[in-house]
Amino acid sequence: MNEKQKTIISMFNDIAPTYDKANRVLSFGTDIRWRKIACKQTLNRVKNEEIAIVDMTTGTGDMLIFWQKIADKVNRKIIKKIGIDPAENMLSFAKQKISDAEFKVGIAQQIPLENKCADIVSISYGFRNVVEKEEGIKEFARILKNDGLFCMLEFTKDTSSNPLNRIAQWYVRTILPILGGFISGNMGAYKYLPDSIENFLTRKEIENMLKRNGFEIEFAKDFSFGISSLVIARKK
Repeated sequence: MNEKQKTIISMFNDIAPTYDKANRVLSFGTDIRWRKIACKQTLNRVKNEEIAIVDMTTGTGDMLIFWQKIADKVNRKIIKKIGIDPAENMLSFAKQKISDAEFKVGIAQQIPLENKCADIVSISYGFRNVVEKEEGIKEFARILKNDGLFCMLEFTKDTSSNPLNRIAQWYVRTILPILGGFISGNMGAYKYLPDSIENFLTRKEIENMLKRNGFEIEFAKDFSFGISSLVIARKK
């Protein structure tokens, strides 16, 4: 594991105790809506009756909770939930919140799971933190069953000149680090967030990376003036 990846993991270990609270406050709760849409759109497309889900960079397990809630609403049967994250402190909070899931320490570039074990692989707001992104995509494909679905929610770089988008970008660059630093006591971690978005990919670049690695795009959508994007892709 390279040093940059180690630094990112250490940072997330440090902010684990306040991570959930910061997410809700900084997104004004809108990330809840985005997660629900992602789960519903994916579950409506999955082909197998019994579903195994692997949630990458699972953090404190929020996305696994949403997967189960939405599956219950749309009458889909989840038979296995696995959360993987490199930050052990995050996983300790996830285990307190969720009793019916399996959690493993691991990075996206080396997922500690066998080939073709998942019907859905999800990653929400964690792909920016994967240093070797193409290697991560290849690993997602490896653990997905044929026709399995990959679901990504992420803060993507938006290059539009829409005035509302500029206001959103100003909030992320200026206000968010101050609020996040106040809540967590770690200003550096929340200064990292806007920097990581600015140096990240556009949604189209993510889609192209997926296509290069054996995926077909099934659904894509931007939220809140391009702050957040959802991409759902099927393994060919």
